[in-house]
Amino acid sequence: MSEPTRVSILGATGSIGTSTLRVLDHNPEQFEVVSLVAQRNVERLSEIARRTRAAFVAVADERQFAALKDRLSGTDTQVGAGPEAIIEAAARQADVVVSAITGYAGLRSTLAAARSGANLALANKEAMVTAGAMVKAALKEGGGALIPVDSEHAALFQSLWAQDREAITQLILTASGGPFRTWSKEDIQNATPAQALKHPNWDMGAKVTVDSASMMNKGLELIEAQQIFDISPERLDVVVHPQSIVHSLVAYSDGGQMAQLGVPDMQTPISAALRWPQRTKTTVPPLDLAQYGALTFEPPDRDRFPCLSLAEQVMQQGGAAPIAMNAANEVAVSAFLEGAFGFGRIAEVVSAVLEGTRAADPQSLDEIALIDAESRTRAHAAVAKLVK
Repeated sequence: MSEPTRVSILGATGSIGTSTLRVLDHNPEQFEVVSLVAQRNVERLSEIARRTRAAFVAVADERQFAALKDRLSGTDTQVGAGPEAIIEAAARQADVVVSAITGYAGLRSTLAAARSGANLALANKEAMVTAGAMVKAALKEGGGALIPVDSEHAALFQSLWAQDREAITQLILTASGGPFRTWSKEDIQNATPAQALKHPNWDMGAKVTVDSASMMNKGLELIEAQQIFDISPERLDVVVHPQSIVHSLVAYSDGGQMAQLGVPDMQTPISAALRWPQRTKTTVPPLDLAQYGALTFEPPDRDRFPCLSLAEQVMQQGGAAPIAMNAANEVAVSAFLEGAFGFGRIAEVVSAVLEGTRAADPQSLDEIALIDAESRTRAHAAVAKLVK
């Protein structure tokens, strides 16, 4: 037997981390856990650490350090807390690092993982949106490969494998349409958090689920695809596919298209990333197309879902715009989930921040952080105006 694959999971208690652990639990002889990271859920984190015998665990919330250390007393697992401990977890010697910390907060650990020499199983799309060039440079420095975990990018990655890149005419990302696919524009504008969180196909965290409902998630994925696959915006498109069985498509110059299909379960793209190009067994049932009867496709409605149009404009603009858009969206989604305003206001906040964003292309992580901070300040101001 070959040596087990050494895995670190950044965001171990979230939806991607949970799916990753399902794959590991199903194939215990194939994997060894190096590091685990969580934001604050020490009860869940310590349970995972004990079960997997992880070498190192870190919690982002430093106030949880004592509780985590106490829960892991009597084990050989080392414990850390705070930003530096997260970076240490990401940089530890592993074969693959699953980067699944949601949002901009995952950027620094993603960069540390990329520099470590491990393959980067990337589920943090915001890292590529805000600092794609830096992530790729860090991977080049470390010598590892980028293997996307988002179902759409994993599908593109697999459909492009060993294909003639010169023959590509288009990359087409599929979108479920979310819970509001058939809703009127007025009803979408006034939707509540409870309604936005009822995704018809996928089990995801609150932020990603709201982004799916607004189609901002698809916009972020377009920018991510542009960065990962080095393709011009004109050759990227979106099609709404409510069944979420076809995860993305690659169109070629001979008129043919390659697609990756599967039951909507994140174990599938995660398992592909963990030991690529080897395949790893999962608990996902085989796809039975006859069970679905029909697969349907439709163009996205950019009038009802303006966040998609905003993201497409940002993709064309480049520079600071993707950073500003991501920051504004994170603030707006947080305010929406707290009940500050109706669903339609998310796009208004993002648009207001983008109007005041300079076009300069950031040259360092400090510059990215400054643009992010300034954009969040403007976003909070925009939110405050809307809730008066």
